[in-house]
Amino acid sequence: MSHAYEPAKPTAASLTAPGESAERVVDISDLDVTFSTDSGEVRALKGIDLQIRRGEILAVVGESGSGKSVTAKTIMGLLPETAESRGVVMVSGSNVVSMTGKQLREYRGKDVAMVFQEPSTALNPVFTVGWQIMEGLRAHGGVSGAEAKKRAIEALRQVGIPEPEKRVNYYPHQFSGGQKQRVVIAAALALKPEIIVADEPTTALDVTVQAEILALLRKLRDETGTSILLITHNMGVVADLADRVVVMYRGDIVEQAPVAQLFAQPREEYTRALLSAVPRVGAKSASAGATERVHSGEVLVSARGLEIQYPGRLGSPGFKAVRGVDFDIHAGEVFGLVGESGSGKTTIGRAMAGLNRATGGSLTVLGHEMVGFKERAFKPLRKDIGFVFQDPAASFNPQMTIGECVAEPLHVHTQLSGADVRSRVGALLEQVQLPASYADRFPHELSGGQRQRASLARGLALDPKLLIADEPTSALDVSVQAKVLELFREIQRERGFAALFISHDLAVVDELSHWVGVLLRGEMVEQGVCSAVLSAPQHEYTQRLLRSLPVPDPAEQAQRRLAV
Repeated sequence: MSHAYEPAKPTAASLTAPGESAERVVDISDLDVTFSTDSGEVRALKGIDLQIRRGEILAVVGESGSGKSVTAKTIMGLLPETAESRGVVMVSGSNVVSMTGKQLREYRGKDVAMVFQEPSTALNPVFTVGWQIMEGLRAHGGVSGAEAKKRAIEALRQVGIPEPEKRVNYYPHQFSGGQKQRVVIAAALALKPEIIVADEPTTALDVTVQAEILALLRKLRDETGTSILLITHNMGVVADLADRVVVMYRGDIVEQAPVAQLFAQPREEYTRALLSAVPRVGAKSASAGATERVHSGEVLVSARGLEIQYPGRLGSPGFKAVRGVDFDIHAGEVFGLVGESGSGKTTIGRAMAGLNRATGGSLTVLGHEMVGFKERAFKPLRKDIGFVFQDPAASFNPQMTIGECVAEPLHVHTQLSGADVRSRVGALLEQVQLPASYADRFPHELSGGQRQRASLARGLALDPKLLIADEPTSALDVSVQAKVLELFREIQRERGFAALFISHDLAVVDELSHWVGVLLRGEMVEQGVCSAVLSAPQHEYTQRLLRSLPVPDPAEQAQRRLAV
């Protein structure tokens, strides 16, 4: 998406929302937020106007840096000391901008509550979930211990946690990812706030769990009348849940409309570009029309009865993460591997790269048997295998420049001179559409999409025969994701390497993959030509994955919801 776009300032008429007579829970007028940084002032919000009505779900969308999260933090009263805000943010009759610290502490939780993106970091691992829900009740006073526990149990029951009387005493690690997100929502609901701010509440969840959380948020809104501010970059989630949508770009609101109107008739060029970047199953299938050529080249990876077991601790039995899996990856093809968290996707990818031990059956990678492999014998093959990690911010050394990170495989596996390495790094960066000068920058100086391109450059540094990409676009904005996927496609066509592409996003897998395998609890339940499997899945689990995937069309999504 071109950043040359400059949105026209919306007129008051263009921002008029339905239900003007409904009570406004949030009323923001002329809000301006500026951050003081070492390199000068950064204006994050540019005089925005925004309203949220009682019982309304308002989605705020836009790329990173658009001002979505700053808007949410302003409503929560969580802006850092480096921020200066001007304007009015009225929530339930009080101006958040002018509140004192004591008033903000009273306001948070009682009038407004937040559901965070990553429940594992939002919950304290050393306290039970009941204690953490009760903490908010105790902080606002007037509640006995017995009453607080009773309300915590009721909140857990309300969000669908089974046996809440028993599980109120559980610790966060005793819950699944989806259950932890339910606990976070229960904590937000405990004080019966006027509005819940949900910041990317389903990004870290599988599509089936995501569908459950979206249904839960809708049910809670309908039953309690609570308003929800939804911050997300997933347009399928917006189509599924929102009543109204606000589109932000570089600190401005460029468009807002009822959800059906925005998707059917987007007025602004930026909104149209944002919607066109959303991947959809069947729209750009990599395997469409090429069925006879798929799965026909030399076999580079072959698994037969593959088992991968993690050893148990303190005499307990081991955990079998992969159970009797068969598959082949052929030269020049992208093999998509899909399934929910815990299905064994990453475990298989890491075993192919020699980072996990394959413990049973057979797994041959580039002719080398990985069951019982010796590192000394496998090491010469490592230069033929590239790896692109899910989070380049975590996989890059923050103390090394991007050039040094990309050059690392070249230093380990080649005898190139320093000058030749620098030249090769510059060429690699340009191939992934980054300026060669970015070699001198550090990882924190690049955006998420730029870091992911640099990660791809490192994975390609040794011109591998096999590339393993583990969820490489899951954390990216939809427009940045579209660019990275197109880049991946182009380079894969040019270089002809085989790839294992691991993802839980079926639409992304459909765009890239020629062949797809579907994992469920360590077993391969279905595989075949990607377009064929995703258009007519045979296994009930694959059908359920596709049903759970929200589509970026409110009318179609409403029909799918009724059909489930």
